[in-house]
Amino acid sequence: MKIYLDLVGLINFAYDFLILMTVDITLKRKTKLRRIFLGSLIGTISISLLFLPFPSFPLFILKNLVSIIMVLLTFKFKDIKYTLSNILYLYMISITLGGFLYFLNTSFSYKQDGIVFYFHGISPNYIILLIIAPIILYLYIIEHKKMKSTYNLNYEVNIVFNSNKILSCNGFIDSGNKLKDPLTKKYIILVEDYLLKDYIHNKNPIYVPYKALNKEGLIKCYKIKEIIINKQVFTNYLVGLSENKFNLEGVNCLLNYKLMEDLCFEK
Repeated sequence: MKIYLDLVGLINFAYDFLILMTVDITLKRKTKLRRIFLGSLIGTISISLLFLPFPSFPLFILKNLVSIIMVLLTFKFKDIKYTLSNILYLYMISITLGGFLYFLNTSFSYKQDGIVFYFHGISPNYIILLIIAPIILYLYIIEHKKMKSTYNLNYEVNIVFNSNKILSCNGFIDSGNKLKDPLTKKYIILVEDYLLKDYIHNKNPIYVPYKALNKEGLIKCYKIKEIIINKQVFTNYLVGLSENKFNLEGVNCLLNYKLMEDLCFEK
């Protein structure tokens, strides 16, 4: 079997460049391209370690040291937290891309010797490098931003009722929930009604009118003592009953958009 070190080095450099670029975009480091180029060049050195007669554990340590040097050269050192975050994302992105590559290698190779794969004709790595790898990393960036945006609006909510009973639920700040009772001037959070059966015994609900798209009606609401989010207490709110389940993973309470302002103000 022939191994073309220049070709292996070029492919490894390209992957390192893509991975470091993805870390830079994901964490918004705004690193100059020449530093990403330099980090990728250092990373290419690690490929030569595979051909040295090192035991597994020392080889593992050496490869991790090279990774740390890559990160330091690319993103510089500002503080421990900053650097650890860069290293963590380098590994996570490498594992994500590496998992896809391993799957394709095992699917298209006809022989495997340790971590080396053999192919008929041209290795699919060329196709992956040119097309699939950038797409995978692009999707990673998009999903990461989506997840970060979503979970930044998720909160653990404790609703304290007038009976002093406390209901804990998973809340999500909904930009579309701007409900406010015109009489009491209190804002409304919506909770799936099945959660409230053991908490609400008040037979005098407040009916608040709402209008959404081409639909309008009344929402049954109840007075509460307070809601607690991030150890912050808010009293100017009502609980509204939602007959429909929310199509959000793990969410059973839609917080009022006003809470985004209140939480930021309190901080």
